[in-house]
Amino acid sequence: MAKNDAPLSVRGLCKKYPAFTLDSVTFDLTPGAITGFIGRNGAGKTTTLNAILSFIKPDGGEVLFSGLSMADHAAEIKQKIGFVSAGMAYYTGKKLKTITDVTRAFYPAWDGAAYQKYMGRFGLDESKTPASLSNGMKIKYALALALSHGAELMLLDEPTSGLDPVSREELIEIFLALKDEGKTILFSTHITSDLDKCADRILFLQKGRLTADSALNDFIGAYRLASCAGGVPEAAAPCVLGTCRTKDGCTALFKQADAERLSLDCRQPDLEEIMVHLEKEGA
Repeated sequence: MAKNDAPLSVRGLCKKYPAFTLDSVTFDLTPGAITGFIGRNGAGKTTTLNAILSFIKPDGGEVLFSGLSMADHAAEIKQKIGFVSAGMAYYTGKKLKTITDVTRAFYPAWDGAAYQKYMGRFGLDESKTPASLSNGMKIKYALALALSHGAELMLLDEPTSGLDPVSREELIEIFLALKDEGKTILFSTHITSDLDKCADRILFLQKGRLTADSALNDFIGAYRLASCAGGVPEAAAPCVLGTCRTKDGCTALFKQADAERLSLDCRQPDLEEIMVHLEKEGA
């Protein structure tokens, strides 16, 4: 895919802090797909999103939205982006209708019919205040606002964090429905089980560096997990990518080719198991 065809194209994005460096992050988003952005807390996911959205000034790199730079086309781009974060705050005592009226003033392309459609779909009542909403309903309200100004690209920063399993499942179904409508979604989270259900691609950030960018099935399929009751076999030790303690010994992560070559008794890991084992090795 050519860079200009990507809803979001990031090239060599850098940001340096005294104790952390976002190091030359580069990726493109696939149109109409859900891309999971994973990494442990502190890996740089939120820093990346903040730099993409110009909330912070990066020290280097380029960010393009369908080939356009934020610096030269901010008004046009902001009409097409929806940003939703679990940490978003509203005036807790104001009615949703009042907040909506203020928000609408910033978007010339505001679609009142779309707003009413999403408010109804998400079961939201304009007479309520943010203080009366659950965390899940607050996320749904933020989505309704973003989708009402024609957002085609959704940037989601930990939207399911802190939610109960039922609320998380409801949001996953909403994200899949938005994908069906042709929306492109970048879904940053450390709750990898949510991505098992909805993601097409995976970006894996470790200590500020992007270490994986691939289709979800390809990423998961590249690994195998072995249960080792008596410890990792000596012959297999050089190929271990990471281990985790269990009641009876440990589990060890291997590349698929190494597991087959060593004739290990392995199974297919899920996304969380891969991430945990790789992070344990790099800790």
